[in-house]
Amino acid sequence: MGEQPIFTSKAHVFQIDPTTKRNWLPSGKYPLTVSYFYDGSRNSYRIISVDGAKVVVNSTVTPNMTFSKTSQKFGQWADSRANTVFGLGFPSELQLSKFAEKFEEVKEAARLARDRSQETTESCSTHSQESSHEAPTSPQASSVNGTNDEKGDGPSTIESLLRSNNHRINPVKKWEQELRTLAESNARLGAALQDSAGTADHWRSRLEHCKEEGERLREKIVELEAQSVDVGKEREQNSRLSQTVRLLEEQISEKEQELERLRAEVQVIPGLLEQCEGLQHQLQSAESTNAELESKSKTMKCNVEESHRKHGNLVKELNTFLTILDGKIDELHGFRQGLAKLGMNK
Repeated sequence: MGEQPIFTSKAHVFQIDPTTKRNWLPSGKYPLTVSYFYDGSRNSYRIISVDGAKVVVNSTVTPNMTFSKTSQKFGQWADSRANTVFGLGFPSELQLSKFAEKFEEVKEAARLARDRSQETTESCSTHSQESSHEAPTSPQASSVNGTNDEKGDGPSTIESLLRSNNHRINPVKKWEQELRTLAESNARLGAALQDSAGTADHWRSRLEHCKEEGERLREKIVELEAQSVDVGKEREQNSRLSQTVRLLEEQISEKEQELERLRAEVQVIPGLLEQCEGLQHQLQSAESTNAELESKSKTMKCNVEESHRKHGNLVKELNTFLTILDGKIDELHGFRQGLAKLGMNK
């Protein structure tokens, strides 16, 4: 029988950067199927993951491997045969736990298979060593037989030699049976090998079918990616149009507010016109009043000038009168002095 999947999960697959040995390199853009396979003919377990026609993980599980959880959703293990470190990023912590538990089960099964294989190898090597040590004893026995015949020893010696030869022949018969058993096992293994070859052909055809299906899906993915790009462009264009529409709506709202303000101002205009007409009448009356006041002001200026002139004349006359009055007072004072002198003389 060929390899059979015994556990399957989905995860993002990574490999350690062979240059830096620190950074992770993704093996695909999307989560891939990661499966445990059991090979009954070889009694071995492998972890396999395929991205289309590319095998990204092909790791044979050995008892020395260790699966480490480095975070809640990420685990890794080192493969010395592939000289790399594989990493798996799972969608949930539960899936990571299930994969790690399966890894431990498979590792324990691989350890038991290795132990059984070592026991079988050691028993086969022990049997082969015993047969190699016992097979040369037959010619030694015949040589002893020949020497005894030549020497003409008694029948007791011959019987003892025959008994020893029989004891030595019995293991040979045992090994002949084991050889026949091994031949039957080889025949069964050959049949199983033919069966596995047929199964391999079947899986090869399935692989070809999967490749074709993968190519079709890849083409579909390319189409969907192209459509998604177009959808992304349309979304960007729609977002730009939405922003333009929002800006236009804001501008329209501002224009409507301005229009309402203008309408309110238009409603105020008739009152303003009436006020303007009233102000115009007032201005006309004020102008006429101003003209009258100007004429009165001119008349008053003339009157003021005339009064100033008259006042100047009066001042001159008053000064003249004062001068004459001072002279008269002086004369009167002199006259009083003269009278006083006259009175004193009497």
